[in-house]
Amino acid sequence: MSLTPSSLTQHQKDQLDKDGFVSLGVLLSSEDVDNINHCLLDIHQAEGQHAGAELKDSKYIRHPVEAGADRLADLVNKGEVFDIFYTQPTVLAGISHVLGNDFKLSSLNYRAAKPGMGQQNLHVDWKDGIANGAYKVCNSIWLLDDFTSENGATRVVPGTHTSTQLPQDVIEDLEAPHPDEHILNAPAGTVYIFNSHVWHGGTQNTTNKLRRSIHSYFCTSDQPQQIDQSRYITEETRQRIGELGVKILDV
Repeated sequence: MSLTPSSLTQHQKDQLDKDGFVSLGVLLSSEDVDNINHCLLDIHQAEGQHAGAELKDSKYIRHPVEAGADRLADLVNKGEVFDIFYTQPTVLAGISHVLGNDFKLSSLNYRAAKPGMGQQNLHVDWKDGIANGAYKVCNSIWLLDDFTSENGATRVVPGTHTSTQLPQDVIEDLEAPHPDEHILNAPAGTVYIFNSHVWHGGTQNTTNKLRRSIHSYFCTSDQPQQIDQSRYITEETRQRIGELGVKILDV
C-alpha cells in the first residue's frame, strides 16, 4: 500500500498518540462540501425507508438503527464523489499511524444528527479495552457542516484510548457530559482522525437543521469489515478506483 506518513507533521503524530484524535484541517472546499451534500440528499431521497439498509445487514454493527440520525451506508458504490473519503493521502497517513500499514476500509457511512436529537452514550468502537497500543480500529470524520457545541458535534475524552477500561465500566450516566471531554468544534470541510478506542459520542443537536458528516472507518486487515466490501463492490467501482482503492477495500 502506497502511503505517505510524512504528510503528518510531528505535532499531529504526537497529538494523535497523546490525545487519541487530531485535526487534519480543512481538506474539502466549500464547493466540494456543497456537491457532496447535494449527492447525499439525492441518495437519501432515492433510498427512502431503505436508507442505510446495508447497516442492518451487517452482523458487525451493534446498533445499526439510530432514531436520532439519518444514515446512509456503502457510499463506496454510490458515486465517484465519495472516493476521496478512503483514498486521501493525509487521511491514510493518519490511519496508518494508528493501525500500521496493514489495514483496510471497514465502512463508509453518512450520519446526520436530526434537530433535537443525536445524543449518544460515550463508547468505543471495539469490544474491550486495548493494552500496549495494539489498536484494531480507527476512524476519520469528515465535517459536512460546521461542528458547534449546539448542533451535535462529536465529543472525545482525550487520552482514553490508552485505558484498558471501557466507559460503561466506570461511568454511571454515559450520556452525561464528561469533565474531560473535548467537543470537536470546526468548520465544514475539516477532517479529524480519531483512534476508535478513545471514548467518544455524538452530542445533542439543539438547532433546527441536520448536522451532517461522513465517517470513513478503518480496521486492521485481520478484522472483519463492518460492510463486506467484496459483497457489495460493483464492477464500475472496481474499474474506477485503481490499485490503491482495491487494496484499501480488500476486494
